[in-house]
Amino acid sequence: MSILIWIIFGGLVGWVASLLMHTDNQQGILLNVIVGIVGAVVGGWIMTFFGQSGVSGFNLYSFVVALIGAVVLIFVVKALR
Repeated sequence: MSILIWIIFGGLVGWVASLLMHTDNQQGILLNVIVGIVGAVVGGWIMTFFGQSGVSGFNLYSFVVALIGAVVLIFVVKALR
């Protein structure tokens, strides 16, 4: 995927994850993109740990994998604060 697709995908995933975790008021657009991209990496790592494929493109499966990773990332950050 190109860098522009990663930014758009990360922004969407980060925004939905921040809505689910009730942190949308604390995060801006840039942090949503960062959370989404890092969440995609974390979600991909979690899925390969269970023997599944990680993020493979701009599709629903990749969105769910990245969303799981982003929610886990936000949960860990909230727990550490």
